[in-house]
Amino acid sequence: MTNPSPAEAESTERRPPVPYWRHHLRADGTWKPLVGKNGPPGEELADLRSGLGQPAGSVIALWPYYATETDGDLTPELVAEHGALTLYGLHQQSQKRPMHKKGVNLGAALRRLRDSEKFLDNALDRRVEAAATTTSVPALLYRLRGLVTQLRGQAIPLDYDQLVRDLRQWSQAERRQWVRRRWALAYYTRGEQNGADQSTADQSKADDSGATGAGTSAPDTSGASSGT
Repeated sequence: MTNPSPAEAESTERRPPVPYWRHHLRADGTWKPLVGKNGPPGEELADLRSGLGQPAGSVIALWPYYATETDGDLTPELVAEHGALTLYGLHQQSQKRPMHKKGVNLGAALRRLRDSEKFLDNALDRRVEAAATTTSVPALLYRLRGLVTQLRGQAIPLDYDQLVRDLRQWSQAERRQWVRRRWALAYYTRGEQNGADQSTADQSKADDSGATGAGTSAPDTSGASSGT
């Protein structure tokens, strides 16, 4: 077996850490043999849930799970990852199937929840609207806790890579409109959801490059512009 070249070794060392929701998953989205069919250890998920409703960086139990690089500053990236981690800990609790699934944005996941017919449409619509019309990350996370609990109850997964990108943009008014637009288009789509899920993957590239912050502003389809 040959040793890696210095360039290859340096490239490996600089590879960014894997977010926790993908830490126990193989490339095909199934659990790694190490965790068998039961998923992540319950104590790890409990650590993640301990950060629900708490500011990023304030809960010692979560420190080992952060993958975001920081020099000590509380960055939007760290705040977003913290929020996604805590929701994932809630979502994956007692679930044997992975609750992170690539390509299923929040709107598409909530649409599947609506289609399950386990909840009154009007009641669920109000909860979704209450989340979508918030204007701060803490308020959004507070609203999402109840919705994620409902998703867990029906074993409906969502894409946590996309969610963390959405959370990262939520504090910027123009980008928040784009996130709302994608959620709304997926939530109100009738019929097959594959197209909505694919649009999430395509749009994420524009999100990360900053394209959503330029050009003509997207219409705010949430129906309101102020939040809780």
